[in-house]
Amino acid sequence: MSASASDCLFCRIVAGEIPATIVHSNELTVSFRDIHPQAPTHVLVVPRAHHPNAAALAAADPDLLVEVMRAGAAVAEREGVAASGYRLLFNTGRDAGQTVFHAHLHVLGGEPLGGLAQVG
Repeated sequence: MSASASDCLFCRIVAGEIPATIVHSNELTVSFRDIHPQAPTHVLVVPRAHHPNAAALAAADPDLLVEVMRAGAAVAEREGVAASGYRLLFNTGRDAGQTVFHAHLHVLGGEPLGGLAQVG
């Protein structure tokens, strides 16, 4: 089920209604620590504008998608994982593990991450 912007968890974080540990912010994106980290560095980069997933964001505003990716690279630099390597990941849809239906980029790093999930 897709949340509308008015009841979206990430929209509420962007608006400052719900606290989060913000690590980077600009006029288009907000980046904050994941509350259930999957790696030593696990930051979510969200566009300030509500889009339900990465595919919808790409279709509606490809320039904003580029800005989300740029913010992800900036977070990796700030977090000290750019030199050793990091993963940028979008989950799109329930079967991919998306649980908050506001497009968000995961920035993961700080240790060897291994391969991606095995299918089938």
